[in-house]
Amino acid sequence: MPDANPTPEPLRHEDQLDYTPVPRSVALARHRTARLVTDWGHTHLAGDVALVASELMTNALLHGSLRDRLIRLRITTTTATLRVEVSDPRGERLPCRREAADEDQFGRGLLLVGALADGWGVAPRAGVGKTVWAEWGLGLTLCAGDQLARTRE
Repeated sequence: MPDANPTPEPLRHEDQLDYTPVPRSVALARHRTARLVTDWGHTHLAGDVALVASELMTNALLHGSLRDRLIRLRITTTTATLRVEVSDPRGERLPCRREAADEDQFGRGLLLVGALADGWGVAPRAGVGKTVWAEWGLGLTLCAGDQLARTRE
């Protein structure tokens, strides 16, 4: 019988930084994300991950921020997954995809996230707020003998 509570895979990389809820923070988060993902050896994903981080940060700024409350960006990798998380204090304001009309200036961010990431979702944050996350499979799995095998390019 499978383990109901499997042990989470250990993190290979982790970065977390809190940003003030101002427009400049979006660009700072995007650039930091691209640099970290590249430094961690995933150059092929750096542009997509940075764009998704930017979209999630923008949503947090526009829909989830409160004065004097920070927005948190966390980026992690395991052997198999790269994950971006953006946490904000507005747990009652959940993200949802919507169809934007041609003339709409806003409303396409989560469509981009869904198109660029392998998956995304939202979870309540311990205490107060929510965390919106996006993930990419890194195409690596553990095989017999703890050797890494590339399963997807």
